[in-house]
Amino acid sequence: MRTAVGNKIVLIGAGDVGVAYAYALVNQGTVDHLAIIDVDEKKLRGNVMDLNHGVVWSSSTTRVTEGTYEDCRDAAIVVICAGAAQKPGETRLQLVDKNMRIMKSIVDEVMGHGFDGIVIVATNPVDILTYGVWRYSGLDHHRVIGSGTILDSARYRFMLGELSRTSPTSIHAYIIGEHGDTELPVISSATIAGVSLASRVEQEEGFEERVGKIFEETRDAAYAIIDAKGSTSYGIGMGLARITRAIIQNQDVALPVSAYLDGEYSEQDLYIGTPAIINRAGIARVVELRLNDHEKERFAHSADTLRAVKEEFFPPTPPVS
Repeated sequence: MRTAVGNKIVLIGAGDVGVAYAYALVNQGTVDHLAIIDVDEKKLRGNVMDLNHGVVWSSSTTRVTEGTYEDCRDAAIVVICAGAAQKPGETRLQLVDKNMRIMKSIVDEVMGHGFDGIVIVATNPVDILTYGVWRYSGLDHHRVIGSGTILDSARYRFMLGELSRTSPTSIHAYIIGEHGDTELPVISSATIAGVSLASRVEQEEGFEERVGKIFEETRDAAYAIIDAKGSTSYGIGMGLARITRAIIQNQDVALPVSAYLDGEYSEQDLYIGTPAIINRAGIARVVELRLNDHEKERFAHSADTLRAVKEEFFPPTPPVS
């Protein structure tokens, strides 16, 4: 497995999500060079100027430039945020056809310019498109990562923190499965300040209903935000920056991303949301959570939902007789 060198990032797509990610990177001072590619060259020029004017207040100096695909040649990471945006009332899976075509054209350019690093995909539907990027790129699956349920898990932890009056950093709880309508919370292994969430559900009257409501609000948060302001951006931008920092700093940290399953959770040949150990090589390994029977059933349903869509674009190869 190749280990990325250098701290250069190429961002493809400077829409709301891409700019939020770029802003987070500059603020955190994670990388040395951020090259941004976008079809709207005038707006891109303005964003690059604006970001550079904030570098003086950052913790370290990040060079922000208008990029081209030639920048991919010596990049450690390419982050793809380009694609058609989710419209009010539209599900993430309804985006798949138009965005798969966009992914194919982007990956052809990236790989055609000698890229040999790690790809992070944020465009929706992220699990399906991450699979497509992996297939189109020819990269090892450890080096293709989707943003997965990193935002869903952050939303869930934030809301659980408000419920329990506890900092989200003291809450360990994952949303797994599709980044979308079939995702699920893993209550069986979740903790709030070290106390089992499952035990609180069992022991505290009305707590299960409140936790269930929080999950529904987590799952549907994107629809509410898109209806209110047109897109989600800040949360996912910071989530992407967190994945980037884990790679650049070789952190071996567990993050809920869209990762390739090769037998984990009894699933094969599928990208789906799950905790995974992230370091300088990409996905070091998938963390297979111990699920109870109800969670196993829901995860299998989520995987089946994604597989049905995936196989429309990448039909399974029949066995050789």
